[in-house]
Amino acid sequence: MTKKTFEFDFSDLKLTVDQIESHMGYKSGESHETIAELISELLGEAGSISSIRAEYKIFNNVHFNNDSKSVSIGDTVFDIRKIIFGQMKKSDSIAIFLCTAGPELGKRSREAMRDGDLLKGYVYDVIGSEVVEAAADLMQDELEASIRGSGKGITNRFSPGYCGWEVIEQHKLFAFLPYNFCGIRLTPSALMDPVKSISGFIGIGENVKRMPYTCSLCDMNDCIYRKGRAK
Repeated sequence: MTKKTFEFDFSDLKLTVDQIESHMGYKSGESHETIAELISELLGEAGSISSIRAEYKIFNNVHFNNDSKSVSIGDTVFDIRKIIFGQMKKSDSIAIFLCTAGPELGKRSREAMRDGDLLKGYVYDVIGSEVVEAAADLMQDELEASIRGSGKGITNRFSPGYCGWEVIEQHKLFAFLPYNFCGIRLTPSALMDPVKSISGFIGIGENVKRMPYTCSLCDMNDCIYRKGRAK
């Protein structure tokens, strides 16, 4: 069983003003100068307040049930539903991952909103989302590189709360990582704290591949992966 942990520097993520503007719905150079300046300022601030961590642990004792569209890791059954099942069913093993941007970006977003600065709060929120996703991309790239020599590939990453996979199954997932390096805790309703955190599965096997997200198969219109992430 393989486990690996990561601490990333903010500079590793290579986030840009254009990237944040795009996530906010602007085309490159289309936003007001004041917004671009605010994004630049808060990106600079994010570099000193982010605490970016990720980890994954690979499990080999997996079984896919075609009838129930579920996967078992040992004795624990995850009801991942049709879309995710279709992408992962040829996996030989599964990496369970966690990733977080740390608490500060989410905290500052809430404080700005509470103080009535909705734009600043929103920009903090978008930056936090981009930080954790970029860090997860780096973690996933490393996982892919580490198994390439064995002739295996990986799937996309999939998280509870997307494509029909119920958020409440976070509790099952976290039970497999009891010594949580990332320091993420779950509320009773299975929401993560820090809020700018993600978790989920990545399939591993000789007959799987990482590919653009098949958004046409999913009815979740506000999914972050509709923003163009092809990893």
